[in-house]
Amino acid sequence: MSERTTVHLLRHGEVHNPTGVLYGRMEDFHLSDLGRQMADRVAEYLADRDIVVVTASPLDRAQETAAPIAASHGLVLGTDTDLIEAANVFEGQRVSVGDGVLKKPTTWRHLYNPLKPSWGEPYVDVAARMRTAIAAAREAAVGHEAVCVSHQLPIWIARLDAEQRHFVHDPRKRQCSLASLTSLTYVDDRLVSITYSEPVADLVEVSTKGVGA
Repeated sequence: MSERTTVHLLRHGEVHNPTGVLYGRMEDFHLSDLGRQMADRVAEYLADRDIVVVTASPLDRAQETAAPIAASHGLVLGTDTDLIEAANVFEGQRVSVGDGVLKKPTTWRHLYNPLKPSWGEPYVDVAARMRTAIAAAREAAVGHEAVCVSHQLPIWIARLDAEQRHFVHDPRKRQCSLASLTSLTYVDDRLVSITYSEPVADLVEVSTKGVGA
């Protein structure tokens, strides 16, 4: 008898980041008030789903996004380091156009290979660890559903990997808004569908930080 399993890759909610830095893997970056609303809304959205596993990146913003979902299903929140944000040499600095670190010639040495990318963790490494995290969630939730809370780039790379598409992409065109769900459904070991949903689209519209990590 076939087992149908769904793994939801959930991007965290809006982060309190008044200085506009690329926070990456830095500690002590928490959800904003709007981000907490997003987390609660997603928990409500998933309340009737057959979720038996909730796990998250170890970073504060991911843990805080996952907590209401785990609580609403009576589950212990797990942590998986494979879901963490991608490493980036510009972490802790502003990278916005015009007033960020990229205007400094001394930083250009990190930009020589966008195919890798040369400024951060290689896409192939991100894809490999996300594949491992998804497989672990599938195994733990066979016949049910799992939620894995991660970050925009790892989720997008996981989707490209699942769709067997090239990893090189324009970050502005990622379909992975704040608190969005990229849901992978399997029948036994076969991936049968990938769906995307935005439970908090109205809250994202009032956010100024939809492109953050």
